[in-house]
Amino acid sequence: MNSPTLSPVPSMEDLKVKLQESSLVFPYKETPKKSIFLSNIDQILNYDIPTAHFFKANPDFPPEILKLNRESGRLEMDCNGAGAGFVVAKSDVSLEEIGENLVYPNLGYRQLAVQRLDNLPPEVDQPLCVFQITSFKCGGFAIGMSTNHILFDGLGAKLVYPTMTVRILAARSPPHVSFPHPEFLKLDLPVGPGSSPPVFECSVEKLDFKIFKLTTTQISQIKDNISKSSKIDKISTFAVVAALIWWCKAFSDDMEYNKDRVSTLLNVIDIRPRVNPQLPSSYSANAVLPLGVSETCEEIKNGPFSKLVEIIIEGAKEMTHEYVKSAFDWLEMNRGIPHGDYMVSSWLRLGFDEVEYAWGKPMYSCPVVNHRKDICWVFRDAVDGGVCAMVALPSQEMEKFEAVFHDFFASILVH
Repeated sequence: MNSPTLSPVPSMEDLKVKLQESSLVFPYKETPKKSIFLSNIDQILNYDIPTAHFFKANPDFPPEILKLNRESGRLEMDCNGAGAGFVVAKSDVSLEEIGENLVYPNLGYRQLAVQRLDNLPPEVDQPLCVFQITSFKCGGFAIGMSTNHILFDGLGAKLVYPTMTVRILAARSPPHVSFPHPEFLKLDLPVGPGSSPPVFECSVEKLDFKIFKLTTTQISQIKDNISKSSKIDKISTFAVVAALIWWCKAFSDDMEYNKDRVSTLLNVIDIRPRVNPQLPSSYSANAVLPLGVSETCEEIKNGPFSKLVEIIIEGAKEMTHEYVKSAFDWLEMNRGIPHGDYMVSSWLRLGFDEVEYAWGKPMYSCPVVNHRKDICWVFRDAVDGGVCAMVALPSQEMEKFEAVFHDFFASILVH
């Protein structure tokens, strides 16, 4: 099997971006003042997800044309009329200067998605959604979006505007919990009037960022190897990559090896097709739930890799309609947050690169590097169609993760 490819997040940290204007976009006429119901999964996703989308120069749509149209502003993101953020910026570099690194999440991309409007007075709340238009000197431009995850998930983000049908995922009355739900950690917090939802966040610390890449050939070779020792009908690419990430993370923590220690991977699952009736295609709020799969370190280390893939595939089948309803009911009765060693979130089917704008499809769309060391983002390699995993970990953990990643390709052939 060919050696895997490993790449640090490209080190072009300064795209020489200058912010030219930042403002709030308000509805062009007064909107009804009302509260929008947020489901129980929305309650724990209160953190920002920045993304960047790059476009070639288009003479019919120069970046300047995307400046705020104050006559018809249609970014109605909040029903209290507080508005959405809009930022205009300019970079002194060209897309050509970024070169081949363009198609990989870059540390410099953090300059393309402002998460806060610093010019707002302290009494004004920060918007839940900020759009940033950055023009490059070549005429190309990037649209950066920093949206609070409370608004929508990845599939919903393609629709931009959240629907008002979030009550579809409301808890039952009375709640009926029919599963134990170990994927959530129950917190000793009050529930009911006067209480507050828990914060699912991690501390900001110095992290190393690296991209772990697998080509289509390598993935096919792993699948062929698995099929020799497993009766899995359909081996998904995501299951293979998630199992490999799980394998690496289980032995990268800053603790001594304990064969009896249980490692838990959280798989983020789209529940749209799993509930009955299925959610409408226009549903753009959060429709994902974490599902935990666990195994002892001894089994992960010494057992066949195919077993981890099977656990992930079979585990996903547990996300039935009744499991979904039970999860929302559990979150209605308890204050809890996702609980596991590592979470894997897939961009493989989001299709941001297929969205047709008036000025064309994006050259590239990607998550922006951020401080979350507890989540790994998996997405397509724009060069060869393989798969990339963006990992952020403290330095010592990253060294172990990388070592296990390379050791895997020797050990997988043994099993």
